[in-house]
Amino acid sequence: MAAGGAEERGGLEATVWGRLRILRERWTRGVRERSGVAALPEDVEEVSALQMLPIDVQLHIMSFLSPQDLCHLGSTSCYWRAAVQDPLLWRCFLLRDLPFWTSIDWKSLPDVEIFNKAFSEVSDTVLYDYMAVYKKSCPQGRRSLKTSRPRYGAMTSFLQSLVTQAEPRFAMFGLGLEELDESLVQKMMTCPEILLVAGLPQRQIHGIGSGVSFQFNNSQKFNILTLYSTMSVERRRARAEQAVAVNKMFFQENNVVGNQQAVHYSVIAQVKKVCEVVDGFIYVANAEARKNHDRQEELARILAMIDPALGPPNRPLLVLSCVSHVGVKRIPCVYMAHQLQLNLLHRPWMVQDTVAATLAGLLSGIEWLLEEADCKNAQ
Repeated sequence: MAAGGAEERGGLEATVWGRLRILRERWTRGVRERSGVAALPEDVEEVSALQMLPIDVQLHIMSFLSPQDLCHLGSTSCYWRAAVQDPLLWRCFLLRDLPFWTSIDWKSLPDVEIFNKAFSEVSDTVLYDYMAVYKKSCPQGRRSLKTSRPRYGAMTSFLQSLVTQAEPRFAMFGLGLEELDESLVQKMMTCPEILLVAGLPQRQIHGIGSGVSFQFNNSQKFNILTLYSTMSVERRRARAEQAVAVNKMFFQENNVVGNQQAVHYSVIAQVKKVCEVVDGFIYVANAEARKNHDRQEELARILAMIDPALGPPNRPLLVLSCVSHVGVKRIPCVYMAHQLQLNLLHRPWMVQDTVAATLAGLLSGIEWLLEEADCKNAQ
């Protein structure tokens, strides 16, 4: 996604600078004509001190404002309304900010064309409303658009709380469980101040997985069935030898699509039984930028796990985009979503940045997953 690079952003900022300069010249000329005087812009009453700052200073100031603040700025005058609605300005902010967003979901993922196509004044204005894309995609905008539950929903939840219900169960799998220097599962088991272990059911799944009950925010309990590619002895051996362990969760079926051979996976019988009973899925992706990743292979295995033939097609998928430690360079969650082609999935999903060593981001992902599973069960 080269369009997100520094060179692209630099060219885009220069274009925005030029458009704002032209906008100010036109606006100032219009003010003079409406005033009927040939005075300098600073002598006209309607011109504010902020508007007369150099264009690069204006752009720098706007870079510190949130989307809501920019919209408020646009309501103060005709000049600022035109300035903050400029499509290239919002594309500039979008490419600048999205690498730092910590989550993205199925409703808010920006189209890949935003990253890939060359920008031009005509095409960007006609094809894209970057302001709307930014407001829909950024975490602050998504939080503000999140509606509160209606009264009948709250009453239904209260009535349901009076009835004993089974803990929601989620199947957790993925390369991030095995490739990272820090174990996400071990950290989850040993940090009660973040996630409390509520029980250790003796469920062994063909030696490659087991179930653990957790308690979210000291209230709701849920169960995670962790599935590894193979047994722990074989995983340790492969890690010591810097080799790839043979994944025993899946078996490969080769399909011919047109003139190309497509890779298709199915899950083994024991994993199939897990997929049939869980309420959702957690895929732990290795988000460390230093390693090469075969995302097409990962997608094929995700599709095998969430196969609609194994259960309800609307079960949510949480992707934990995980790195070992805070200082490790990561692949941004928006790029992760596109690399895994999650836009092809016809179900709720979310990508959440997570750090294995600190569990940063984990609770946000779990909260979303529990909400989506609750919505699914209520349907």
